[in-house]
Amino acid sequence: MVEAEKIILRPIISEKSYANIDHNRYTFEVDPRAHKTMIAQAVEQLFDVKVVAVATATVRPKPKRRGWTRGRTAGWKKAVVQLAPGDKIEFFEGR
Repeated sequence: MVEAEKIILRPIISEKSYANIDHNRYTFEVDPRAHKTMIAQAVEQLFDVKVVAVATATVRPKPKRRGWTRGRTAGWKKAVVQLAPGDKIEFFEGR
Protein backbone atom coordinates (compact mmCIF):
# COMPACT_ATOMS: atom_id res chain seq x y z
CA MET A 1 0.00 0.00 0.00
CA VAL A 2 1.27 3.46 -0.91
CA GLU A 3 1.76 6.03 1.85
CA ALA A 4 -1.32 8.17 2.45
CA GLU A 5 0.69 11.41 2.61
CA LYS A 6 1.81 10.88 -1.00
CA ILE A 7 -1.74 10.30 -2.26
CA ILE A 8 -3.56 13.18 -0.52
CA LEU A 9 -1.54 16.27 -1.45
CA ARG A 10 -3.61 19.09 0.08
CA PRO A 11 -7.20 20.07 0.94
CA ILE A 12 -9.05 22.37 -1.45
CA ILE A 13 -10.27 25.51 0.32
CA SER A 14 -12.97 27.28 -1.70
CA GLU A 15 -16.56 28.42 -1.39
CA LYS A 16 -17.77 25.38 -3.32
CA SER A 17 -15.80 22.93 -1.15
CA TYR A 18 -17.09 24.56 2.04
CA ALA A 19 -20.67 24.35 0.74
CA ASN A 20 -20.15 20.59 0.26
CA ILE A 21 -19.06 20.14 3.89
CA ASP A 22 -22.71 20.58 4.91
CA HIS A 23 -23.43 17.43 2.84
CA ASN A 24 -20.48 15.58 4.45
CA ARG A 25 -18.28 15.88 1.32
CA TYR A 26 -14.63 16.97 1.49
CA THR A 27 -12.41 18.02 -1.42
CA PHE A 28 -8.71 17.22 -1.83
CA GLU A 29 -5.98 17.56 -4.42
CA VAL A 30 -4.63 14.06 -5.02
CA ASP A 31 -1.80 12.38 -6.91
CA PRO A 32 -2.81 12.10 -10.60
CA ARG A 33 -1.94 8.37 -10.62
CA ALA A 34 -4.17 7.55 -7.62
CA HIS A 35 -7.43 5.70 -8.20
CA LYS A 36 -10.60 5.85 -6.09
CA THR A 37 -9.76 2.88 -3.87
CA MET A 38 -6.33 4.31 -3.03
CA ILE A 39 -7.88 7.72 -2.25
CA ALA A 40 -10.54 6.19 0.03
CA GLN A 41 -7.93 4.15 1.93
CA ALA A 42 -5.66 7.18 2.32
CA VAL A 43 -8.45 9.40 3.72
CA GLU A 44 -9.55 6.66 6.13
CA GLN A 45 -5.96 6.18 7.29
CA LEU A 46 -5.14 9.89 7.68
CA PHE A 47 -8.33 11.13 9.33
CA ASP A 48 -9.75 7.96 10.97
CA VAL A 49 -13.15 8.22 9.24
CA LYS A 50 -15.30 5.91 7.09
CA VAL A 51 -15.46 6.81 3.37
CA VAL A 52 -18.72 6.00 1.57
CA ALA A 53 -17.94 7.30 -1.94
CA VAL A 54 -15.18 9.00 -3.93
CA ALA A 55 -15.65 11.15 -7.04
CA THR A 56 -12.59 12.20 -9.03
CA ALA A 57 -12.03 14.80 -11.73
CA THR A 58 -9.01 15.91 -13.70
CA VAL A 59 -8.71 19.71 -13.68
CA ARG A 60 -7.39 20.71 -17.07
CA PRO A 61 -4.65 23.34 -17.48
CA LYS A 62 -5.82 26.83 -18.45
CA PRO A 63 -3.97 29.10 -20.87
CA LYS A 64 -2.55 32.22 -19.21
CA ARG A 65 -0.80 35.29 -20.56
CA ARG A 66 1.37 37.97 -19.02
CA GLY A 67 2.27 40.50 -21.66
CA TRP A 68 3.80 38.70 -24.63
CA THR A 69 4.57 35.59 -22.62
CA ARG A 70 2.13 32.74 -23.01
CA GLY A 71 1.89 29.74 -20.75
CA ARG A 72 -0.43 27.33 -19.02
CA THR A 73 -1.37 26.58 -15.45
CA ALA A 74 -0.58 23.09 -14.23
CA GLY A 75 -3.26 20.41 -14.53
CA TRP A 76 -4.13 18.41 -11.39
CA LYS A 77 -6.52 15.80 -10.05
CA LYS A 78 -9.30 16.53 -7.58
CA ALA A 79 -11.19 14.09 -5.37
CA VAL A 80 -14.49 14.73 -3.58
CA VAL A 81 -14.84 12.28 -0.70
CA GLN A 82 -18.23 11.44 0.85
CA LEU A 83 -18.00 10.38 4.50
CA ALA A 84 -20.37 8.19 6.47
CA PRO A 85 -23.06 10.01 8.48
CA GLY A 86 -21.68 11.20 11.80
CA ASP A 87 -18.06 11.35 10.60
CA LYS A 88 -16.29 14.65 10.03
CA ILE A 89 -12.80 15.94 9.40
CA GLU A 90 -11.85 18.51 12.05
CA PHE A 91 -9.34 20.27 9.77
CA PHE A 92 -12.17 21.77 7.70
CA GLU A 93 -14.33 22.77 10.67
CA GLY A 94 -12.34 25.91 11.49
CA ARG A 95 -14.15 28.01 8.91
